Amino acid sequence: MEGMQAYGAGKAGGAFDPVTFFQQPHTVLRIVSWLFSIVIFGCIANEGYINRPNEVEEYCIFNRNQSACNYGVFMGSLAFLCCVAFLALDVYFPQISSVKDRKKAVLADVGVSAFWSFMWFVGFCFLTNQWQVAKQEDNPLREGADAARAAITFAFFSIFTWAGQSFLGFQRYKLGADSALFSQDYTDPSQDAGGAPYTSFSGGDDLESPGGEGPANGDGAFDGTGGYQRQDY
Repeated sequence: MEGMQAYGAGKAGGAFDPVTFFQQPHTVLRIVSWLFSIVIFGCIANEGYINRPNEVEEYCIFNRNQSACNYGVFMGSLAFLCCVAFLALDVYFPQISSVKDRKKAVLADVGVSAFWSFMWFVGFCFLTNQWQVAKQEDNPLREGADAARAAITFAFFSIFTWAGQSFLGFQRYKLGADSALFSQDYTDPSQDAGGAPYTSFSGGDDLESPGGEGPANGDGAFDGTGGYQRQDY
């Protein structure tokens, strides 16, 4: 019974084991994705804005395209919060007793992770393109170049960490409920107040009339002597 699981977690009510939790592949990927998101929005927010020597106003390092920097900072911050939310859900997940709720949580994990994998693919392509077309005269000293390349690199890595989370979530979904203990329609017979105990049929001698006064079909046991009587016309 101890090995029975539903969507990758055991029966609800067990004690939280931090060692086991942090050794799970999807937990590791979430933490890695969380760190990558910090690097992306941190690099762009801190060193992603520069100005020409003769200018005061700062522009985005990615081809002076403000949308590129806004995309990196916004998506990095949102991914950071999303990772934190799903890490909290992973901690609480083994305490969910309803199979339907576990199924919803796993499907949400699959969908959100796939969404973020796609969004980081878009972000990687966008930032890379804007960095390639950036003009040398806009940044003659190449200030913030390392930060820009770091943001692009970790955006690329984030595609695979989020895709990996989606894949692991799909594996958990396919695992499903492998035990009747987690069946949505399962009812413990000992707890079923409306269920009547099953009594096996033991023979004609045990069949009594409702009043408990003997056999239901007569005063004596049926001996086969009262057979068919022929009628004379």
